[in-house]
Amino acid sequence: MSELSRQLELILRGVVEVIQRAELESKLTRALKENRPLRVKAGFDPTAPDLHLGHTVLIHKLKHFQELGHHVIFLIGDFTGMIGDPTGQSETRVALSKQKVLENAKTYERQIFKILDPAKTLVEFNSRWMSTMTAEALIHLSAHYSVARMLERDDFHKRYQEQKPISIHEFMYPLVQGYDSVALQSDIELGGTDQKFNLLVGRDLQRAYGQEPQVVITMPLLEGTDGVRKMSKSFGNYIALEDTPNDMFGKLMSISDALMLRYYELLTTEDLVGIKAAHPMEAKQALAAQIVNRYHGAEASQQARAAFQQKFQEREFPSDPDVHLTLTLADLREGQTISLVDLVTKTRLVPSKSEARRLIIQGGLEVDEQKQSDANALLQIVTGRSYRLKVGRRKFALVELLV
Repeated sequence: MSELSRQLELILRGVVEVIQRAELESKLTRALKENRPLRVKAGFDPTAPDLHLGHTVLIHKLKHFQELGHHVIFLIGDFTGMIGDPTGQSETRVALSKQKVLENAKTYERQIFKILDPAKTLVEFNSRWMSTMTAEALIHLSAHYSVARMLERDDFHKRYQEQKPISIHEFMYPLVQGYDSVALQSDIELGGTDQKFNLLVGRDLQRAYGQEPQVVITMPLLEGTDGVRKMSKSFGNYIALEDTPNDMFGKLMSISDALMLRYYELLTTEDLVGIKAAHPMEAKQALAAQIVNRYHGAEASQQARAAFQQKFQEREFPSDPDVHLTLTLADLREGQTISLVDLVTKTRLVPSKSEARRLIIQGGLEVDEQKQSDANALLQIVTGRSYRLKVGRRKFALVELLV
């Protein structure tokens, strides 16, 4: 594999879109030929003190570029943070004070180096060039974009159609973010899919200021613990990098099995084929342990895992279950199988077979922590092994074969 192919393979892992792929290959080819690392930037507004796992999707991609020898710029938007990103907003954001933004920004520098190499990371603040920009320069910058172009943004367009107010300073946000690329002469800018408009403004402004336009790479938005909305402190569905080890482990264990695979894909380099073949509970604990280890260390990870197992797994299946059911060979079919409906009915935790069938179809049965939803399924019973049944939310049965 050529060096170009090797770099492309890592860069493109997990990305949603590259604008433009040919330009990326051209920049990489030139960088390799001239031994000139590319300048790769990603911006983060310090609107809240905590970075969360959703932010790390971008930070891990920056890490990939670091591993390939490129220059990484972690841009803290202390100036844009006072404007407030209008992306996805149905109304004007309340502007943050300069003091609050700077307080939040201090925590970012500490948190990002849990992933990035501090010796290879340039941390910039966009107030460095924006706070000294003259009114004349600001007018010149504004002249490069029209109101019509701004109203092409979905959120601005929707608010305009609904006759909701749009403040002039909100138009400045994409312009300032775009100008950051001019000031930093970036070759590549990373952002979430919701930032596409702002990232493209950077390309337009670089052309206007006589620079080669940056390549835009968009990354997927990581869903929060609810599995529905993007991870955000505003929604309360976030896992902060500075959560305690136990809280971080517990939040990761609370996500669905489907979301667990998404986290593996975006937050690790694990082989998903192997993860899908593993027991969901074991795979989820391994994910939680890996992430806690990354941000708090191996000892904290081990302690968090042990605490979770003691606190939750024992509670999940009590030492004294409601029913201790023993089966005989007469209860089983040929091949030592029993239908799930018959098994649940024999526990007498449900009044009838019809209730057992309904319970299973509705996802109310777990066998050894695995949810069962096929009312026609058979369970293979092995001599010398016990089976833990969770029936509904609060009923438990231990099943064994009497020989």
